[in-house]
Amino acid sequence: MGQPMGPAGRTGTRIRIVALILALVAAIAVAAGVALARSGSSGASPVGTGAVIINTNLGYQGGSAAGTGMVLTSSGEVLTNNHVIRGATSIRIAVPGTGRSYTAKVVGYDVADDVALLQTDGASNLKTAPTASSAVTVGETVTAVGNAQGTGTLTSAKGSVTGLQKSITVSDDQGGSESLTGLIETDAGLQPGDSGGPLYDSAGDVIGMNTAASTADVSFQSTATDGYAIPIGKALSIARQIESGQSSIGVHVGSTPFLGIQVQQAGGSGFAPSGALVAGIVSGSPADSAGLSAGDVINAIDGQPITSSSSVVDALLGKEPGATVTITYTDQFGADQTVTVALADGPAQ
Repeated sequence: MGQPMGPAGRTGTRIRIVALILALVAAIAVAAGVALARSGSSGASPVGTGAVIINTNLGYQGGSAAGTGMVLTSSGEVLTNNHVIRGATSIRIAVPGTGRSYTAKVVGYDVADDVALLQTDGASNLKTAPTASSAVTVGETVTAVGNAQGTGTLTSAKGSVTGLQKSITVSDDQGGSESLTGLIETDAGLQPGDSGGPLYDSAGDVIGMNTAASTADVSFQSTATDGYAIPIGKALSIARQIESGQSSIGVHVGSTPFLGIQVQQAGGSGFAPSGALVAGIVSGSPADSAGLSAGDVINAIDGQPITSSSSVVDALLGKEPGATVTITYTDQFGADQTVTVALADGPAQ
């Protein structure tokens, strides 16, 4: 599947931007264990706070990113935003204040709803965070926790719930975007790096997963004036589906098929009014080996029409690594071409 190719050496926290708002800063990646939590068998006290720090290596982009996550099980299942781990070729999770750090793999994710489930390697006896059982109400006091600015230290910001059932369109620092609905709105000051972290109520229970924020300041160093969180019940429902191994149109479970292209919406090229424009090719990838080049426009995959850059993701996510696909495209010189490609195993979308 296509992976965006950022500038070499890029490093930063995951940022979500709400479209149509002057500027947007987003948010956190923290972990909080919830209704899925299962206590460990050891009699020792669980370690950590239920929130963890996530650091990713973006090997195909020459950079790195940071966020937050929430611990769902004592053995190290972690809930976070999909945009926190998107494009990651390796993931490491740190439990603040304990000296513990683990590698992690992606169990599955939902691109459209921005939810991902991770599994650490070798974790045990981790503390999980409780979830609220009562309904969220406008005006109630909340605390957002996360790895603000990617410093590796968890910080908190207090505020209140200012709205419910909110809908926004967000984009991230890799050019991806989606519409999110049913969100909790808060005035707690979110910062880059907070994505995936817990939004706690006054009782210390998780009511949401911090996901995006907006600010009137164009600087991404500023604190957000409006923050948005995915209700924890919705995030957990997706996590349960992933945990059960049930893939669907929206939920991808297991390894991600990898084509090795960066794509953007085609148009204005004269010969290709629709389709997905190949903006970059990962060296040594299946696309590179098949002869695809920057400037080509993909029109169909296995006969399925490609009308936008996002439809490339939709067409490939239903495949398995190793599967062979037929790609129909218009090359940069305007000639129609068809090529057969064997997909590799790649990072999450």
